[in-house]
Amino acid sequence: MSPSRTASPPHRSPPRPGPANRARPPIDPRIRQRRSAVTRRRGRRRLWVLGALVVVAALAAGGWFLLHSRLLSARVVTVTGSAHTPAAAVVAAAGLARRPPLLDIDPAAVAARVERLAWVDTATVVRHWPDGVSISVVERTPVAVVTGGAAGGAWAEVDGGGRVLVAVAAPPAGLVRVVAPVTAGAPGSTLGPAARPGLSVAATLPPAFAGQVTEVDVGGGGQVTLKLTTPVTVNLGSTAQLAAKYEDVAALLARATLTAGDVLDVSVPESPLVSGP
Repeated sequence: MSPSRTASPPHRSPPRPGPANRARPPIDPRIRQRRSAVTRRRGRRRLWVLGALVVVAALAAGGWFLLHSRLLSARVVTVTGSAHTPAAAVVAAAGLARRPPLLDIDPAAVAARVERLAWVDTATVVRHWPDGVSISVVERTPVAVVTGGAAGGAWAEVDGGGRVLVAVAAPPAGLVRVVAPVTAGAPGSTLGPAARPGLSVAATLPPAFAGQVTEVDVGGGGQVTLKLTTPVTVNLGSTAQLAAKYEDVAALLARATLTAGDVLDVSVPESPLVSGP
């Protein structure tokens, strides 16, 4: 028998060095320092941003509290132009009696509240930092009195638009009486439309004879009649062409020989008629 042979192991080539088997070269200390510096700068930047946000939030909160503090509240309120309404009533109607912060005051809304007062026609409100508010009032002008004043008065003073201003016990001197199918309500209310013809005449009477007119009566259909001190009655008719009708009345009073009870009819302008009692 031939001697047995032992099989030799297969030949294997040695493994080639790969990326995982290669030894990493050491990092340059300068690169490591730059990386550390970049990381620190990023950390400081985040801290700065966070700190800035905290400061902004603190300033906003502090500003809000400052603007709503008593230091910037309406501590000084001045009222001008209010002759018939006490300043305290104007301040109360404006909602400023409790001295709210100026930031919370809406001038237009405050003016609207003040204009609800009976005598107030317009109101102008201005804020004056840090602690002032001024209210300038323009009041209404009474042109007549009507019956049925509320609040214990038998009469009421009204302006040309029919706004009831105040209740009075008797008609004051210088104001003509308007008699119309209306009854005056409380101060601040407005007369019904039936009184408008009489108010239009009362508000536009010319100086030539306004002092002689004691009463303006409004009849059916808005027909207007004047009663004078003479006593003479003037039939104006409607409120159309009032200027021409007033000229006719002034001319008749100046030139015609009138007696008590005469009636001047100027309802047709430039064609006046005079009739006796």
